[in-house]
Amino acid sequence: MALKELQIKNARAKDRPYKLADGEGLFLFVKPNGSKLWRLKYRFMGKEKLLSFGAYPDIGISAARELRAIAKGALAKGEDPMVVRPGQDSRDGETLRSAATLWHRNRESSLDPAHAKRVWSRLERDVFPSLGDMLLQDVSPPDVLKVIRKIEDRGALDISRRAKQSIGQIYQFAIASGICSSDPTAHLRGALKPRPRVKHMAKLPLAQLPELVSKIDHYSEEGQRRSEITRAALMFVLLTWVRTKELRLAKKDEFEGLGGRSPVWRIGADRMKMGREHLVPLSRQAAKIASELIAFTDSEFVFPGTKPNQPLSENTMIYALYRLGFHSRQTVHGFRGLASTWANEQMVQTGKPAVWTRRYHADWVELQLAHSEENEVRGAYNAAEYLAPRRSMLQDWADFLLRERCSVASEKSRSVEQLTLR
Repeated sequence: MALKELQIKNARAKDRPYKLADGEGLFLFVKPNGSKLWRLKYRFMGKEKLLSFGAYPDIGISAARELRAIAKGALAKGEDPMVVRPGQDSRDGETLRSAATLWHRNRESSLDPAHAKRVWSRLERDVFPSLGDMLLQDVSPPDVLKVIRKIEDRGALDISRRAKQSIGQIYQFAIASGICSSDPTAHLRGALKPRPRVKHMAKLPLAQLPELVSKIDHYSEEGQRRSEITRAALMFVLLTWVRTKELRLAKKDEFEGLGGRSPVWRIGADRMKMGREHLVPLSRQAAKIASELIAFTDSEFVFPGTKPNQPLSENTMIYALYRLGFHSRQTVHGFRGLASTWANEQMVQTGKPAVWTRRYHADWVELQLAHSEENEVRGAYNAAEYLAPRRSMLQDWADFLLRERCSVASEKSRSVEQLTLR
């Protein structure tokens, strides 16, 4: 039976969405939030599809019926009316793109701005070109899988998983909002390519750390000034756990309080992999290196290269490790793994009876490494910098390295004495 205007006006929102049929596939979809949307259900090429005409009262009953007639006319010609979508209201949240916009706006304020931007950029690059203009109900599991496969084909397996996750979250939001009733990503479990085994950057066992520190301490190449800068760069990156690029581009004005008790290196968000500012508390040893180089060089860069006002080249430090005999044994990036292993293995006894606990909290270690917070909700609330405990941890690490260097020097001294006695 055809709907009447009064019946539409008096339709009240309920706990669940419901339909009021007008006939020939046209119906009014009443959502829990009170909005009323005109939709047309039809079949094309053997597939059931859903067309949105917009919201009532913007689209009245007469206009909705007229749009139905236009759509039926297109079907009679063998055309899919969705190609034209007469009268569609782009604000009604029916397409994947518009639903994604609502989903993103709903959560954006709780995310790190750089992370929020990355999520939306991934959707624009990988998802919207294929699925963005499709109605949510029309997106099938094979449609999503086709998008995922395209990302996998370029070797971006981590991005493919994130894309699937984002699409799934959009659908979960849409289902909760009464916009659609099913999530096509729920049927893709096991369909994605498995991640390859992670190949970690080469790093030495901690037992060989004394050899590394000693060789860095005695590093030399042609030109004393270049040797001093390279040696200082290797030791500084080992002391601070930063990435090679972050160290190479370090500028003098990023360092604060080098002559005080709480020196800090403030790295801007534009230089960080995760796109947010990173504060590096400096040990006494690291602050001393930074102070000496800042006074020693004329460049704006703390670790200058061979060309005027250029930073240290990308390969300077890794080639230095090669010269020291660590080819395939230790990379500069692997210094981070060495430090992380050391920090995570430090234990202390507390309480009565005695219980072994970690000396350094996992959050301190991960924050010092500038890793992202994997738990999105936890990351939104955990904005602590932990500067004081991280400073203490890095000072312990620096003192540990100093002891290792001294132990090697002492051993060499004893060896010389024994040779002399003979």
